Amino acid sequence: MFGFRKAIEEKPELLLLDVMLPGLDGYEVCSRLREDPATAKLPVIMLSAKGQDTDRDAALKVGATEFFAKPADRAVLLAKVRDLLNPETL
Repeated sequence: MFGFRKAIEEKPELLLLDVMLPGLDGYEVCSRLREDPATAKLPVIMLSAKGQDTDRDAALKVGATEFFAKPADRAVLLAKVRDLLNPETL
């Protein structure tokens, strides 16, 4: 719940969110962010040690903008972050 509250309070430009969290998992956090008008359009990149297609599908179903299996390729992840933070793409 801490991550969800932080996102609401601090209004980040982008959120990197792990699937496996204590308390609410990343899927639930992402789903709640999408339900709140203040964070509905927040770019969310979900990361998980579980890299199956079903994990990716679940992340996208709850509204993740992108999904990366860990360990993520640093260059690819940074390129996606730059792309999502580019005002022309928002």
